[in-house]
Amino acid sequence: MKIQYRTMYRLIMALLAVSAALLIAGYSVLRPDISANQKEGSRLIGASYMTMNNEFYEILNEQISHRVEAEGDRLILRNPALSMSRQVEQIGKMLDEGISVLILTPVDSDGLTDILKRARQQGVKVIVVDSNVSDEQLVDCTIVSDNYKAGCLLGEYLLQNKENSKVVILTHEAATSGRERVQGFLDTIGGHEGIEVVEKVPCEGQLEIAMPQMEKLIDQGTEFDSVFCLNDPSSLGAAAALETRGLLDKVDIYGIDASPDAKQLIYEGKMGASVAQFPSRIGEEAANAIYDLLEGKEVKSYISVSVELVTKENVEYYNVDRWQ
Repeated sequence: MKIQYRTMYRLIMALLAVSAALLIAGYSVLRPDISANQKEGSRLIGASYMTMNNEFYEILNEQISHRVEAEGDRLILRNPALSMSRQVEQIGKMLDEGISVLILTPVDSDGLTDILKRARQQGVKVIVVDSNVSDEQLVDCTIVSDNYKAGCLLGEYLLQNKENSKVVILTHEAATSGRERVQGFLDTIGGHEGIEVVEKVPCEGQLEIAMPQMEKLIDQGTEFDSVFCLNDPSSLGAAAALETRGLLDKVDIYGIDASPDAKQLIYEGKMGASVAQFPSRIGEEAANAIYDLLEGKEVKSYISVSVELVTKENVEYYNVDRWQ
């Protein structure tokens, strides 16, 4: 069973794009600093997601950008490219530039305490999206998917379809969201004698790391028939590795995001399931929180956005060619 040409082409192009991005990682501004509708006395909003190699963050940021531009304010976006030290440096520079609000997805949930204390001292509002920071007292609002439930849904789906399975888990330990997804999965399959976790493989949720890691695991002779992936970039990396080794039809892949590429694989029967996140909803919640905070309104300190299981039976409902 082979991945269709279109899907494999997109995987290869994604790898090439990632490689190019890594050459210029981190310091580029990914959107113009100044809104076309900028008003006099406009406010500056800063955004720092853990990486821009994941389309999830592009979709999320689009929602914020549209609102900021409509308000006549300015948005600056920096890409730390999974480097905690770079993220700290970039946030520091944004604080120097006078941002009023910081939108943040932490590279490392434990590594931003000092810079967030500085933001707090400067009166900057902080909104965390997608993955928590360890000290939530330093932020005004956290907006995330129900990451633990996402892992549980995939665990339940695996148990519904298999009495016995050898499972590989792709992880990202530095991200709270990644840890919660894995824990939800493990808690759900735990105690079922026929289900065995044979290996945990760190991949930072990145396609270009997951693919060679999976190829190495296969070449070592590790036996497995299921792969739990903390997100869809890692699931695409797993799929590409299995394809290169002629094993794609022998292993079930489970991911989280329900990205267009993952939904295409599900539609083609090349991937078992993915849990849908809704980046547009997270972005809308974040945009609303920005302006509620700037207007002095109260906002919820924690907002959880629901997730949904996507399988071959319902994938067409979620529009295969675009994010939900």
